[in-house]
Amino acid sequence: MKQDIHPKYDFVVFKDGLTGKMFLSRSTMSSKDKVKYTDGKEYPLITVEISADSHPFFTGQQQLVDSAGRIERFNRKYKVNK
Repeated sequence: MKQDIHPKYDFVVFKDGLTGKMFLSRSTMSSKDKVKYTDGKEYPLITVEISADSHPFFTGQQQLVDSAGRIERFNRKYKVNK
């Protein structure tokens, strides 16, 4: 690999903005904000709007959209017969 062309890839703490849950990962992102993680070390803190902890798909609160009406409209418009 060429030297000095790759971004710094280091540990960062990501915090869900809605639930406040934090998790440690590696990233090229950086921040001036710091936080002490559960292991006692201090890491840069990146706050994200949504993560798997608050996303409706992963929490089971996702609402299914009934697309039957859309499919029927498409079939009528283009006269697709089954």
